[in-house]
Amino acid sequence: MNAHHDHTGPRDTHPSAAGPLPVTSPGFTDEPQITLRGPAQLADALPYMLGFHPTDSVVLLALHGERGRFGGRLRLGIPASPREWAPVAEQLAECLVEGCERRGSRPDGVVVFLCQDPAAGEEDGRRVMQRLRPFAQKLRTACGALDVPVYEALCISGGRFWSYCCPDSDCCPPGGTALAPPGTSVMAAAAAYAGIHVRGSLRDMEARLRPQPTGPTTAAQEHALDTASASLVHRILSAKEATRVREETIRLAQRLIDRLSEHPPLSDDSAGDMRDDALIDDREAAELIVGLQDRRTRDRAAEWMEGAAADRALRLWRALARRCVGAYGEHAAAPLTLAGWVAWSAGDEPTARVALALALEADPEYVFARLLHQACNEQLDPETLRHCLRGERDAREGAEDRRSGRRRTAVRGSGARAVRRKLRARTPAPRPTTTNTPPPGPARPGPDARPARTRTVRGGGLRGAQDGRTAERHDDLRGTGGRDASDGGSAG
Repeated sequence: MNAHHDHTGPRDTHPSAAGPLPVTSPGFTDEPQITLRGPAQLADALPYMLGFHPTDSVVLLALHGERGRFGGRLRLGIPASPREWAPVAEQLAECLVEGCERRGSRPDGVVVFLCQDPAAGEEDGRRVMQRLRPFAQKLRTACGALDVPVYEALCISGGRFWSYCCPDSDCCPPGGTALAPPGTSVMAAAAAYAGIHVRGSLRDMEARLRPQPTGPTTAAQEHALDTASASLVHRILSAKEATRVREETIRLAQRLIDRLSEHPPLSDDSAGDMRDDALIDDREAAELIVGLQDRRTRDRAAEWMEGAAADRALRLWRALARRCVGAYGEHAAAPLTLAGWVAWSAGDEPTARVALALALEADPEYVFARLLHQACNEQLDPETLRHCLRGERDAREGAEDRRSGRRRTAVRGSGARAVRRKLRARTPAPRPTTTNTPPPGPARPGPDARPARTRTVRGGGLRGAQDGRTAERHDDLRGTGGRDASDGGSAG
């Protein structure tokens, strides 16, 4: 009997551990533990471990310990060119091992999955398996070079799977083995018990975040983006106008979120996305997309991250990402990053990973997306960033309350009664008079009087006064300029 029927990891030489491997899948708590027996259950478990059905993907799963506990996982799109397979295999192996070592445990083995459906013109999944066999061999070689053996390598294509490691045709027939019907496996039952849901295929998840194929609506949206760019970009880059544009963009986003809240999400994702697209016209989408290119505006928009507001904001960011058409593909990095952040904050890591990966595809140097993607992959707690954003919101609202209080005080002190008080304060009080007041006439100096001496003040006179005012005005302008520069538009 082949080792596939015993366990999925390295053979255990300890006599008491001759049974199959208990595996705790990512996303589960300490209980329940799930025992996977053979490649069929491995292939069935993959979507539950990732949260979606990977398509056109290479997936590496780390095994730890004598009983093969699953650890880190890594997914990447399969390179189209076979010339890229060797360097990609080396990078994937190094990334997986180094990531596990940073978490404190070097992997003891790896399971490899190559997932790709037959392309047009290919007969069946077996042709796909044969075409990807050199890639599987390079992955096994790259992992072996790091002293991490590959214990299983599977190709999943067209609803069937093949093993690159098993030579037993009775265990793994040349025609492949059909995958279990959805929802009928042990892993499916355990996932349902733990509340883990598979969100469809990776292709379907990406389609919700990508622009639709070109057509009349695409041309109209691109024209609206041209108009919005011509109207807003120079204002975003202006120190005087940036704050006003920021407030206008946030108010527009709030209006659209309120509009979406009036229409609950539909059970059919495709129909729901079409309905959301119809609720936002081209001009609104264009102005919001361009406005979000400002870093401070984007950070303000990230504050819609909790509760019902997060669900509505995620729908809005998805809709905006679908409207970044034509030459404005890079503009999708901002709404895609916001979608990834909201999904991660809400605990939906699969959606977050997909959105952030697409954001980096649109703009590989987008810093916010890179940081979030790394934090999500490192399984950090998003509460740290939520706490920071709450603090910024509270500080801003406190400053606005103080400014509004000063404005109310100024209004109270600007009425007619206040004007009369000021006039009275400026009018000198009459001097008291006595009975021995001298008669009017030119004053005569007394015997001890001395002539008054004129004192010349250096730098005084009109020029001195003007220079003083000018210096004071320059100081004010320097201070104001610094504040405006910090509040000015900034992209990235």
